[in-house]
Amino acid sequence: MVTAYDAQMARLVDAAGIDMVLVGDSLGMVFQGGKDTLSVTVDDMVYHGRCVAAGLTRAHLTVDMPFMSYQVSVKQAMKTAGKLMQKGQAQSVKLEGGVRSAPAIRALVEAGIPVVGHVGLTPQSVHAFGGFRVQGREKENADRILEDAHAVAAAGAFAIVLEMVPHALAAQITTELAIPTIGIGAGPACDGQVLVCTDMLGMDQRFSPKFLQRYANLEQTITDAMRSYVADVKTGAFPTAAHSY
Repeated sequence: MVTAYDAQMARLVDAAGIDMVLVGDSLGMVFQGGKDTLSVTVDDMVYHGRCVAAGLTRAHLTVDMPFMSYQVSVKQAMKTAGKLMQKGQAQSVKLEGGVRSAPAIRALVEAGIPVVGHVGLTPQSVHAFGGFRVQGREKENADRILEDAHAVAAAGAFAIVLEMVPHALAAQITTELAIPTIGIGAGPACDGQVLVCTDMLGMDQRFSPKFLQRYANLEQTITDAMRSYVADVKTGAFPTAAHSY
């Protein structure tokens, strides 16, 4: 799984054989320049979901339910998920939380809406965690995450994201659950992995968490290309007669 936020990126990751594309509320940080995901709206997710759907032909599309779009009530969760499916062209939705989110997950699944769960570090609760920190190192916290994971699976989610939890805990959850686990900063024992597209492509070298593997350095490639363009326009090397009609 990788994230995507526009049709062009979706087309490329789809062609590469990615199984699942996530329109993450991480767009609040990646595309909108925010410090967290909390300001992202349902309309934002609908817009980016529709854009990504336009670029996909085979990968499954799941879309995040943003902050405070499902926490108030099951009815609110149903309304949000329905909008993401109808207008955002999602094939499934993803929501954070374990035990507390289980009633909403169950209701969505019963209504025919596929759900991906998300436990461990849940970015929408970043202030409650005191920042983007590994979760589950202490036994009490680990037990809570394990309980959350089981609650998500029991409620009917078809997969679950494990974010920034110790690899031993992720391995235990993966072993105990019948549904696939998708890790990010959760070690190699998970059934699948997810990364943010711009992170893995090296589009911001300032961001370098331990869990990140860069597969390109597009920040340098793009900057160099733009500098060459500027130089060519200034010197008259571009455009030439070959570029003219």
